[in-house]
Amino acid sequence: MNPPETTTLREKLSGTVVTAADPGYDAARAVWNGDIDRRPAVVAECATREDVVTALAFGRDKGLEITVRGGGHSFSGSAVADDGLVIDLGGLRRITVDPGTRTALVGGGALWADVDEATQRHGLATVGGTVSDTGVGGLTLGGGFGWLTAKHGLTIDNLLSAEVVTADGRILRASEAEHPDLFWALRGGGGNFGVVTEFEFRLHRVGLAEVGLFFWTLADAPEAMRFAKDVIASLPSGTGSMLVGLNAPPAPFVPPELHLAPGLALVVAGFDGPERHARLVERIRGGLPPAFELVTPMPYAQLQKLLDPTAPRGILAYEKSLYVASLSEKVIDVIAARLPDKASPTTVLPIVPLQDTFSTVREDATAFGGPRTPGFVVGMAATAPTPELLAADRVWARTLWEELLPHSNNYGGYLNFMNEYDEDRVRTAFGAEKYARLAAIKARYDPDNVFRHNANIRPAE
Repeated sequence: MNPPETTTLREKLSGTVVTAADPGYDAARAVWNGDIDRRPAVVAECATREDVVTALAFGRDKGLEITVRGGGHSFSGSAVADDGLVIDLGGLRRITVDPGTRTALVGGGALWADVDEATQRHGLATVGGTVSDTGVGGLTLGGGFGWLTAKHGLTIDNLLSAEVVTADGRILRASEAEHPDLFWALRGGGGNFGVVTEFEFRLHRVGLAEVGLFFWTLADAPEAMRFAKDVIASLPSGTGSMLVGLNAPPAPFVPPELHLAPGLALVVAGFDGPERHARLVERIRGGLPPAFELVTPMPYAQLQKLLDPTAPRGILAYEKSLYVASLSEKVIDVIAARLPDKASPTTVLPIVPLQDTFSTVREDATAFGGPRTPGFVVGMAATAPTPELLAADRVWARTLWEELLPHSNNYGGYLNFMNEYDEDRVRTAFGAEKYARLAAIKARYDPDNVFRHNANIRPAE
């Protein structure tokens, strides 16, 4: 935009306004996924919730496409659009922890690393993602699972309230008691209903995590998947776990000859003391000896950063996902056959068990677009340092997804693992009944579909 067009916004905003004419424009428009190269007309770096109201009114008045940036970590790059207005919440990162009530107020621009650091000072935590650089807002609004999901459910199951700026500029507090329809929609319905400037989370006592990482090479991958399936099915209640197809890191605990070797890792995280975890570790060691292992107590905030090296900011990225009810023989055969085909050493295949507390929540309790029965979400997270490797692993991800689709339980995939937001896939993800309910709520709070650069839910007519 021309400088005179943004004069009013610059005068009203307590934060910073950035356009292509300003220094720092390229940094302001950059997102985590380096494959995204979009040029918004204006970036409004908001410092207060009132700044959000001001920026939103400006964007609507100018007829600009409006996007919202929390952490900017989505694979799709939905935080930015060409020629649009970015409402950047990076200035809203304040976190207030009340250890007495075990609650935390978290600004809409905070990252999970911020939350973990603030809450762990009091020996507390809530359910966050598995990469610490992820934004709180995007992960929460899409559902949110992590190492604590088996013990405490999804992130949205621990959300007590949210402060929301709606499309018409109102500032609302949504909870079970206030605007309960909006609160229901925010818990899994994505960024369709407004700009969340503050989240209120329930916290839990979380001390040291007892971590075990066990790695098998590709030669043992089919047998390792079957073994891991049995281990996961019999884990002590509340134990976090993940099965990951990945390349071994060049870390001190990895034998040099296995640095960057492709294979499969089972990660288990216990939160109920070392004795219970020690029995689990011995069972894994004795059942199928790994090529290497890392078994150690670990501060929870450090556990949250365990997978960070697979997702550095600026990496080129693409992702697909789907749900499966079980790791059936057919699912195992497909994954084992395709895992060797991935080209980039940073590409990972996370297979996340969803069980225990996760599956005690009613299907209709939140807008979460996935089954609440025990099962797995399978992600194909293609990340690469070069366009050539990304192109190869984009094909790999799509091929594997298509081959697994006949074995999925008819959901469109996890909202936060979507790269393309085609309408059919979004409808499938939520299912007809939830989608209709969300569309009615969308019509109430965003009838003009202002917030549409996301897994979009069209307002009901």
